[in-house]
Amino acid sequence: MSFPILQHGLHNTFSLPRSLALATLLALPLPLFAQVSNIAVPAPSVAPLDSIVALVDEDVIMRSELDQALAGIVERIRASGEAMPPQNLIESQVLERLIVRELQIQKAMQTGIRISDSDIDQAMVNLAQQNGITVQQMRKVIEDEGEDFADFRRNIGEELMTERLRQRIINGMQPITDTEVDILLASQDANGGEYNISHIMIAIPEGSTPQQIKEAEDKANDVYTKLEGGLDFASAAISYSSSQEALEGGEVGWRDLNSIPAFFADAIRDLQPGQFSKPIRSPAGFHLLKVNDYREQRQVVVKEYHAQHIMVEINELVGARDAMDLIIDIRKRLDAGEDFAALAKEYSDDVSTANLGGDMGWFPPKAYGDRVEQTLLALKDGQISEPFQTMSGWHIIQLLGERETDRTEEAIREEAREKIRQQKAELEIEKTLRQFRDEAFVEIRLPGAENSSG
Repeated sequence: MSFPILQHGLHNTFSLPRSLALATLLALPLPLFAQVSNIAVPAPSVAPLDSIVALVDEDVIMRSELDQALAGIVERIRASGEAMPPQNLIESQVLERLIVRELQIQKAMQTGIRISDSDIDQAMVNLAQQNGITVQQMRKVIEDEGEDFADFRRNIGEELMTERLRQRIINGMQPITDTEVDILLASQDANGGEYNISHIMIAIPEGSTPQQIKEAEDKANDVYTKLEGGLDFASAAISYSSSQEALEGGEVGWRDLNSIPAFFADAIRDLQPGQFSKPIRSPAGFHLLKVNDYREQRQVVVKEYHAQHIMVEINELVGARDAMDLIIDIRKRLDAGEDFAALAKEYSDDVSTANLGGDMGWFPPKAYGDRVEQTLLALKDGQISEPFQTMSGWHIIQLLGERETDRTEEAIREEAREKIRQQKAELEIEKTLRQFRDEAFVEIRLPGAENSSG
């Protein structure tokens, strides 16, 4: 049995039992490039000989948590066929992810973010539905594998908190302006294709000394040398990258050159699939990028309908029964040959179309909701529907025609706006998480590990 973790339009699938643990959650990327929210999994029970591996401000991370997280990551790497990095490097990466997650939970609590039982219930329903099972069946799978269902619920709540924290960060950004969209579309990359890319980051802390910067640069150059020597990029990301997608082998996914920082676009513009860049400097550190694949920009052709309709609204003056009786009477008069436009002008409560004889113009399928779309799908040109009800009232609709329209330009503009928003959101979240980490008191108690605290 495998469970896809919920994201904004994305699905990552993994297997039980270890994947239904905190480990797999931690393997999923947080932004630099991809911002996502993931439904969490239960933390392990504390063993009698458990020990603390990190102090994180007001809380601790236990050895048992790290061990279970490591088990899930190792399982994922083996399943993917990637080369297994040294144990100490994976351990360090996973612990860092646990630290960042804990800081987000703490910050969410401090800023008053709370999750209700109904929020958790709905998240569990969504997770179960994605897997084609009921919540009861999901619970049985979890408990059969020795997991505690109460811990499962608690971790779902914590992940919902971190998602709301990230959404609060995004909501605080300024809205995207038409000028920004125009500038992006006027750039040389506006009509280019999309690149599937992977990313390695060697981070430098804010206020770094020249020595720290030099050490990070040397490390980035060393990783580049290893890549040239045949080291798999995904394995290098798992071992050395400090980006939030490191444990996913550095995989970012499909991006066009306008949805990534300009210095990244310059680095990959001339790369062929399979090639990777030299180290690139940014304020956050040093980066290496690999192009996994490339595809041309697609044309967007959509179906549009031309229709006219009559709506009888249900309100304080016209009850549901009276509205239904009136729409049925109108349908009979149409069957008797009366003019649709004349009846729309006389009876329709849709103020935007009534004076036009009910003419709705040309519109895409979902412009007026699923019920209207389903009704139109069942009609032939010129055919009039039977009365049907929506939240607005009772309706009759007549299909006047269908066409396919090239909406590439509109789609490109909307995509451009979304790309700007996504890029700003990812950078803002990454900056905020890095600030949380830099300002926090963190004491790492792994043998041979470097301590870092704010």
